Amino acid sequence: MTPSLERPPFQADERTALIGWLDLQRNILRWKCEGLSEADAHRSVVPTSPAMTMAGLVSHMRWVEHTWLEVLFLGGDESRNPSFDETVEDAEWRTDSVTLQQVLAEYEAQCARSNEIVAAASLDDVGRHPGYASGKANLRWMLIHLIEETGRHAGHADIVRELLDGTKGYY
Repeated sequence: MTPSLERPPFQADERTALIGWLDLQRNILRWKCEGLSEADAHRSVVPTSPAMTMAGLVSHMRWVEHTWLEVLFLGGDESRNPSFDETVEDAEWRTDSVTLQQVLAEYEAQCARSNEIVAAASLDDVGRHPGYASGKANLRWMLIHLIEETGRHAGHADIVRELLDGTKGYY
């Protein structure tokens, strides 16, 4: 099932526009995974970046959402987030024993959790994690950053998917 690839309304309020653009980028990332075999989802096509697989991209973005909204914004515990594991390089990209379906389900759940966090807060609320300077950003800044990072990685997914099987597409 192709996710909705619609832009937010032209006359949207700020919150609707921010979440609308973030949801669009999230959906583009999901869309780029449609129809992939398990082998292709875990196959690296960039020799200098072996962790950059389609499954790896989705896993990374799941943990990016967790980092910014649960850890930095809410002040949560980073210990369960592999992005903070300094003993394993690119730990949040590693999906060797996880199916694409599971990675996508975890990403979907994290996006839903992120949207709940955003819905319950003001865009002017400031992050609560005292251990990181970026935790002092307000929610508006964090959402703009998430749009930027998700969009950048959706672009990577465009290229990875084309290198995997030739599939191209722009919504």
